[in-house]
Amino acid sequence: MARILIVDDSPTEVHVLRTMLEKHNYEVDSVDNAEAGIARAKESMPDIILMDVVMPGMNGFQATRAINRDPATQAIPVIIVTTKDQETDRVWGLRQGAKDYLTKPVSEDDLMQKINKALTE
Repeated sequence: MARILIVDDSPTEVHVLRTMLEKHNYEVDSVDNAEAGIARAKESMPDIILMDVVMPGMNGFQATRAINRDPATQAIPVIIVTTKDQETDRVWGLRQGAKDYLTKPVSEDDLMQKINKALTE
């Protein structure tokens, strides 16, 4: 069973994502800020990270870049899951090392498809 780390400061979003993921038998962990996300990624080495962008302190783009530049965590795929729906945001997220980019609200089908793709690449 794959382990997924959700990095999002919204308890509601975490609940929605956790519910979808657990329904598909994923083991889910979550933290509510980018700094904690980087630390938890190093500590628990999840199979995939779902990263929000807009959070207090460090944003998700910065955290994605940090995870991808660290040899200890660079093999962990990051999927950005955010309300930022501009093409420039998507391009910037992918340039920071994200494997994929989803805008909220996410559909369960899209989320599962992106996760399965990231886990098999």
